[in-house]
Formats: sequence, C-alpha cells, structure tokens
Amino acid sequence: MTVPAPPSPLRAVVMAGGEGTRLRPMTANQPKPLLPVVNRPIMEHVLRLLRRHGLTETVVTVQFLASLIRNYFGDGDELGMRLQYATEERPLGTAGSVKNAEAELRDGPFVVISGDALTDIDISDMLAFHRAQQALVTVALKSVPNPLEFGVVICDDSGRIERFLEKPTWGQVFSDTVNTGVYVMEPEILDYVPVGEPTDWAHDVFPQLLAARAPLYGYVTDAYWEDVGTLESLLKVQADVLNRVVDVDIDGFEVRPGVWICEGADVDPDAVLEGPLFIGDYAKVEADAQVREYSVLGSNVVVKRHAVLHRAVVHDNAFIGPQVTLRGCIIGKNTDVMRGARIEEGAVVGDECVVEEEAFLSSGVRVYPFKTIEAGAVVNTSVIWESRGQRALFGPRGISGLVNVEITPEHTVRLGAAYATTLRKGDVVTVSRDASRAGRALARAMISALTASAVNVRDLEAIPAPVARFEIAHSDAVGGVIVRTTPGDAQSVDVTLLDENGADLSPAQQRRLERVFSRQEFRRAFPGEIADITVPYRTLETYSQEALRCIDTSGIAEAGLKVVLDTAGGTAALVLPTLLGRIGVDVLTVNNRLDELSPTETTAEHMRALERLGDLVSSSHAAFGVRFDAMGERLSLVDERGVIIHDDRALLVFMDLVAAERRGGRIALPVTTTRVAEAVARFHGATIEWTPTAPSELTRAARRGDVIFAGDGRGGYIVPEFSAALDGLAAFVRLTGLVARTKLTLSQIDGRIPQAHVLRRVVPTPWAAKGLVMRSVLHAAGGKPVETTDGVRIVEDEQSWVLVLPDPAEAITHLWAEAPDADAATELLEKWASVIDAIAG
Repeated sequence: MTVPAPPSPLRAVVMAGGEGTRLRPMTANQPKPLLPVVNRPIMEHVLRLLRRHGLTETVVTVQFLASLIRNYFGDGDELGMRLQYATEERPLGTAGSVKNAEAELRDGPFVVISGDALTDIDISDMLAFHRAQQALVTVALKSVPNPLEFGVVICDDSGRIERFLEKPTWGQVFSDTVNTGVYVMEPEILDYVPVGEPTDWAHDVFPQLLAARAPLYGYVTDAYWEDVGTLESLLKVQADVLNRVVDVDIDGFEVRPGVWICEGADVDPDAVLEGPLFIGDYAKVEADAQVREYSVLGSNVVVKRHAVLHRAVVHDNAFIGPQVTLRGCIIGKNTDVMRGARIEEGAVVGDECVVEEEAFLSSGVRVYPFKTIEAGAVVNTSVIWESRGQRALFGPRGISGLVNVEITPEHTVRLGAAYATTLRKGDVVTVSRDASRAGRALARAMISALTASAVNVRDLEAIPAPVARFEIAHSDAVGGVIVRTTPGDAQSVDVTLLDENGADLSPAQQRRLERVFSRQEFRRAFPGEIADITVPYRTLETYSQEALRCIDTSGIAEAGLKVVLDTAGGTAALVLPTLLGRIGVDVLTVNNRLDELSPTETTAEHMRALERLGDLVSSSHAAFGVRFDAMGERLSLVDERGVIIHDDRALLVFMDLVAAERRGGRIALPVTTTRVAEAVARFHGATIEWTPTAPSELTRAARRGDVIFAGDGRGGYIVPEFSAALDGLAAFVRLTGLVARTKLTLSQIDGRIPQAHVLRRVVPTPWAAKGLVMRSVLHAAGGKPVETTDGVRIVEDEQSWVLVLPDPAEAITHLWAEAPDADAATELLEKWASVIDAIAG
C-alpha cells in the first residue's frame, strides 16, 4: 500500500530587496526592511504576522545590503520559522525577484508580501477567499487617501479585477482602492515571468493577465496597512503602533496605559513620561527629563537631565544630552546630540553623527551618516539636504517658486547638479531664459552647476522658448533648461527641464531626477573634466529658415495682408524681423523691445493690451492682430473689426481653417475642450484625438504622423509639420498663410462655428480626500458613459458632459461642464460640485 505524501507546507515570499531611497539618510547604510518600528525591524513584524497565520516556510528575496538582512534573521530559528534567501545579483523587480526563488515555490500556492510595509492583514481569510474564487492571483486591496504611489484597482461585484493602473498621476486616478503588494498566487503565475529579466507584477504581468481574462481577483481589506516609503510614514507607523491601531507585538511591559518599558531600562522616578511612548531595553532616562507622547527610544539610549523629547524616534545607542529638545524628528543609531542642541520637526539625523552643543537643526533638515554639526551652528540649508517641504519638486509649469525665497541661486545650483547627475559626462545641454533679470541670474547659476558636473552648456541667453526647443531637437543636445518669469506673477519664476526632443521631461524622468535631488548625491567633475560653455550665433536664422521651409506661406504676398503684432516686450521681438522679412506681409509692430523690468503681466493688464491692439487693428484696417506672450509660446487674436477672439474660441477658428484646407487627418486637443470641436472636425472630414491636459501629452500626440493640428485652448498651438512644441511664432506664420488663402475674415469664420457653453469651477479638496472623491464620482456616475483619459469625464447625454480632474499640485479639484446653453451648464456644474463638496467635507 502506497502512503500518500503529506501536503507541502504553504510558503511565503518576503520581498526585502529595495534600497528605500526616499528614506535616506536612514537607509544610507542599512536596508529599508531593517528600519525599526517600535524597536523591531519592519520585516520582523511581517515575519511574525506570517507565523501567526501558519506560514513558517518563507523565502526572503534580497539584493541591497543583503548580507545585513541575512545576518540579522539567520535561518529564522529564533522566530520559529525556516527562512531561505534568494539573492538578486541586480534588481529584478517585484515579479523578477519572486521568479528568482521559483525552485522553492512550485509545490503549491504561496503568499507574497513586502518586507517594508506594516500590516495586520488577515492572511488566513485572504487565502480562503483565493481558494473560493479559484483565482490564479489574489491581490489585497485597501482604500488610501493618496493613491499616487500605488497601483489603483477597480473590481466587479465578485471581486474580479477589471482595471489596473500603476502609480498614476492625479489626472489618472479613478479610485482610491490600491494594490498593497500582498498577493496569494498559484505557481503557474511564474510562467508569465521571464528568467533573469527585471519584471514588475503590476506593470508587466498583471496587464497580461487582464488581457487574457485570467482569474485575477481583488481581496478588499479594512486591515491596517502602511507602506513605510517615506520618513513621514516612518514616524506615522510608530504612533499607530503605540495607539494600538495596528495589531503587532510590542516587546515590553505596559507599566501604565500607553507607557511601554522594556527589560533592563532605567527610568528615574522624577522623569516625566507622557504616553503613549516606548522605552527600549537598557535605555536610561534621567531625572527631570521629559519623554512625551509618541516618542520611541531604542535600546541603550541615554536621555540626560532636562532633555525634552516629543514625537521623537531615537534609534539604538544614541546619546541625548542635557537640555536637548527633540520634536517630531528621527535620530539614527550611535548618534550623539550634545547639550542644548535643538532639532525641529521633520528633521532627520543619520547614524554615527555628532550634533554639538547648542546647534540648531530646522524643520526638514537631513544629515547623512558620519557627519558632525558644529557647536552653535544654525542649520537650515546645505548641499546634502533639502529644505523646501513641498509635495513634489515638479508642478504643472515645471519647478516653480518665489524668486530668492523658494527658487534661490543655491536651490538652482542643486537642481542643476541633480539634472547633470542624470546625464552622462560630456553631454550637451542648452540653457535659455526670458528677458528678466531674475531669469538671467538663475540661468547663470544653472550653467555653473551643469559645467561643474561635466556637462557642456550651449547658452542661448534670452530667446523665445520655441526656438530653444527647436535648437535642442535639431542638435546634439540631450536636454535643455528654460528659466522664465511665471506668467501673471512677476515675483515668481518657472524652471522647465527638457529632454533630447525639446519636450518637457516625462513623468518617469521627473521621478528619477527627484530621487537624485532628494538624496542630494550629486556627481562632481574632476578639475580636468569641468565642461565648456558655448554661445551659438545662427540659432534664430536657422529656426526662421526651417519654419518657412516647412510651413505653407503661399498666397501671402499676393493677398496684400496687413497685420498688427504686439510682442509685449518679450523675446518674440528677437525672431520676428527675420520671419517677417521673408513672408511678404505688411506689419505694424508695437512693444517691439526686450523689457527686463516687466517680464509678465496680470490678466487685467493683458486684456487692456488686447483692447489697445483691437483699436490699432480696426483703425489701420488690418486683417487681424496678434499678441505674443513673453516667451513666444502663445498668442492671442483680435479679428479685423478689433474684437478680441478669446482663447477657447480662437482654438476653434484656427482649427476650422486648418481642417478646411487639409480635408482629413487628426486633430489633438485636451479633454477640457468643447465638443463643438468634434462637429467642426467632422464637417471637414477630420477626427479628434483627446489628450490629457498636461502640455507634454499634447506634444506627444503631435509627434504622430497623421496629426495636422494641436492646441490647448489657452493660446498655445502646435504646427506639426514644423515642430511638436507649443510655438506662437510658427502658429502666426501658419495662420497668416491660411487667412491669405481662404479669402475669409476671422469674424466670418468665427460666425460659422456653433457657440459653445463650457464652464469651469475649482472645488477645494483636502489631499487626503482626493482618491475617495474620484472613486465616489465614478460611483455617482451610475450607468452613464465614463472616460478616464485624464480625470473622470461623465457623459450626461449627446450634448452635455462634466469632467472631474484633481489638481496635481494643490488641494483642489477642477470641474468642467458643457451643455447646450449656459444655464444647463451651470446646473450641471452645481450638481457635480455638490457631489465633491459632500465627499470632501
């Protein structure tokens, strides 16, 4: 008689290979899974959770500082587990690392869990759900306030996953239910993962499963889960453990409610303890010291008399001297903080540091390991830490801030060094600016940083932005920088970083640069590698020649057109003489100078300038008038009667002219544009491609060969036959040719286009509620057609729609609504604004 073999034990895979770059300096010399949470490594909390649910056979995937993890946990015997290690020679991604452990996982289903996320998820219940659904993969899902760093997921009523988007932008958020990185998987899933190649579950494997209609299910949990990916979250999980929000073991004795003290700790009776707090084994707290709520002391920490700790996390073997004040900060192991020093909220001091007497570290300062802060030093900026406290480095206009307050020469130098670090030594980058003095000063700071980092600079000085983008796209430059005054705000400046095509950096490139910038680990050149600065001389001429070669200017000279141009004191004045001298149009030009002192204007000033332009057009009997912005990227129109054609209407007029002449092709427009555009395009045999609202998305669409026109509805136009960038100068040349050949006036073209009724509103929305808002909007849409090109667009009927789009940089949500008339559009806007208000509170 053959005795059947006992079933193989259920196994788990703990992924512990990440660097934890956003947690530096705490992860500068130790792996992220070993960071302590209430004096236990995060990964130990994870292993104890697995053991609680009977998963004692565990494979740990390791890569960064792998030996430290192996040395700490060994074979797992102390935890009552059997640990094996699968080491990656190079990062293989979330799926590739599990594939690397395939030999141990072929016997049956297995659980995959991150070694650097704190959770008390009911793994046994999740396993039961997985078996009941007969799933190939079950993904643990959780609602979170900010879903940007995770994979957003939508399931049907049975739990089957219908849609999955990894690390979305706010415009792509359609739910706040995210992938926690906890999975139950059948071994067959490994067949989808190539051997030895970097592969990610969410980005590479799960889309294959969805396309194949494989049984991919979501297990929604309300258990605690926190991805310890930032220094803020590292502080948060300490407080959550002390508040008993998460069910994990605390290694100590609760001597009174909320006050946990470990074996061997020496706490003077005259010390002030205000829980919840934790004091590690063999720590010493002297008389009159104050350890207040949410403070955590590691093993062997010494806190001297009259020190005050509030929401402070202090790692093992640290010394906190007399009269020291620590508030909301993290102190690394073996670090000494001497008498009278003060460290403020959000500051982090790495391992093996010394903060000498009466030094002051302000909020947000990061001190990397093995540093010494001198006595009495007031530290708030440095080349090794970042003090700006913003949510993200990049915003809608690049990197923006107040001149000499947020965007200083020092900040610009660090930004330039970070940008250079993402490039190769010897690469070429162009630098350009507007006519302002602030732009000139900051561009010079950027140039010094780039050349000091072994990147050659081609300095274009003050020049229109489209010309700068053209120069990059048609040269050996691998990127570029544009420094300009923020439109409408003379006190602020925008720094735009470009790729080798002259387009804004992609989100992936931005994230890479942000990682370098936040770590402050910049490449420096050796003295013999300091790069060169050159000033090209024929840039404007080359741009003009190529523009006139690519854009159809036939019929202009014969039409005898007269046009009024206003360069607004901007850089368009530099290139217009070359263009105008070759297209044969009679031009009256005003404000044709570079204005250093007024590089931008308010909305009211802009409208007054357009009214003056209208007076000049009507009195001179010109065909139309054009006013350029300060950088030559955008233009505003006035028709032959001197009437202002507002930007959203001008887009339809320009589009009608292009489509009528081309009779076919695709037109790229942002999703916020009126659907009257579809009727105009259809009348001329063209089709519309709707794009997200980011300028980079419009640029990307314009690169496709069949796109004949693109515009953003804010005065920005793309002439695809010449360039994929927003270009007011090229748009003017194209518009002049179209008007000359069509024999119609702008007012006649405007008059034949149906009126549009698009209204817009901004609704305040707390950051923590944005994901919930988007999920609730989807739910409130019911069975109505929904599009998620950018934000969520709900189609009410053939003529009515509303778009809900969370802002990526501010705590607001944008609403657009269109209807057959203004009253109906207002009613639609009010309806959905009330939905958001109810959710956002």
